[in-house]
Amino acid sequence: MSDDVVAERLSALEEAVRRAGETLTRLREDNERLRRDVRRLEDERRQVLGQVDAILKDLGKLDLGAP
Repeated sequence: MSDDVVAERLSALEEAVRRAGETLTRLREDNERLRRDVRRLEDERRQVLGQVDAILKDLGKLDLGAP
């Protein structure tokens, strides 16, 4: 192999490593954003369940003429 071919392959490898690093950084940022979204959605779910429970309790207190 000539020096030119080696230099070209090394350059291609360096570029691939750079792109891989950028991709990893982007994926880590996406992962963190998704984790925050999951935590937010879990909190919203707990709040909604609490509201539904409260509504069901209030409905249970109503006298709807059930036998």
